[in-house]
Amino acid sequence: MPRSVNHVASRARRKKVMKLAKGYFGRRKNVWTVAKNAVEKGLGYAYRDRKAKKRDFRGLWIQRINAGARIHGLSYSVFMGALNKSGIELNRKVLADLAMNHPEAFAAVVEQVK
Repeated sequence: MPRSVNHVASRARRKKVMKLAKGYFGRRKNVWTVAKNAVEKGLGYAYRDRKAKKRDFRGLWIQRINAGARIHGLSYSVFMGALNKSGIELNRKVLADLAMNHPEAFAAVVEQVK
């Protein structure tokens, strides 16, 4: 009895990967083995960097809050400690936005904390 091969499923699987490889440079976009490797690598980076993005943004927010706090004579750690002690529940994302885009509102928060 001849071997049965499901060409429909394997073709669909390859088409799915080739669609993901659209826009890649050189043979990565149209040669199956090269495209498959490139797509797998890219999906791995995408998974890793979804986590890294959260870390990167937290660091950016801390830098912005620190810069805003130092204008008012406080370091980041002193400011955050006083903020927690005073019971103001603003997260770093909101504080960073205030420090950068609304300095007068950030100054009001700093005065409340002092």
